[in-house]
Amino acid sequence: MDPTRIAYERRGRGRPLVLLHGLGDRRQSWAGVMRRLVDSYEVICVDLPGFGDTPAPPIGEPYNVVSLTDAVREFCELHGLERPHMAGNSLGGSIALELAARGAAGSATVFSPAGFSDRAARWGMRTVGHVANAAARLPTHVKEQLADTPPARAAARVALRGDPSSPGAKATRFGVQGLEPGAPYVRMVPRIAEYVFVPRHIDCPVTIAWGDRDRTLLPSSAEHAHARVPNARMVSLLGSGHIPMADDPVAVAEHIRWTCRSAERGHARRRPR
Repeated sequence: MDPTRIAYERRGRGRPLVLLHGLGDRRQSWAGVMRRLVDSYEVICVDLPGFGDTPAPPIGEPYNVVSLTDAVREFCELHGLERPHMAGNSLGGSIALELAARGAAGSATVFSPAGFSDRAARWGMRTVGHVANAAARLPTHVKEQLADTPPARAAARVALRGDPSSPGAKATRFGVQGLEPGAPYVRMVPRIAEYVFVPRHIDCPVTIAWGDRDRTLLPSSAEHAHARVPNARMVSLLGSGHIPMADDPVAVAEHIRWTCRSAERGHARRRPR
């Protein structure tokens, strides 16, 4: 994956903070969080390869959590971002944790990261992959019609939002644009189902937050996360679903700020006098 082709938005001043979205999402999902952090940090929102404005690697090239982690690290090196703070949701959370485990992050704040699901949940993800693969073969107009049906919209609200009945959740729907055979989403779902975060020492501050209404990666996964990252600060986001940036951007921004400040206090204590 060519890091020079990764699309991004860069705003604010201060120590760099990189925001990573989840599977099938794009950098704009962080808009409500970004504007609450640019007063203190140089915030960089990226489109991960295959999503938003960033092209996917060609068929046949590695395309999984590890290769995406490599791409984000190369992106940071390309833009002179030395051990930036990292924050991520779902797939992006896994990448942020992998970078922290490699010593490439100043801190990591992750929201419902992949890699901590039990066997039954991983089976569910594989099933989602099979469904997506089958849906990809339907004509575009049929996929659009199906996504707009009341049952499909209701399923999207339940899967992705903390309060499916809230006014803000009304427009939620499953995206089908670009859902074709070999599409990035179709390619990546099985890789995420296989992915397991391997416990390693992480020497920077870590916050792992889970929405208590997450119905995509269940809150019970937080127990596995705590066991594998025992030094992490664990947080329950009350009323939030799988994409807390949409449900509660204020809380998301404050948890990121808390973790960043924790790292900065530790750095100040270690500085030679």
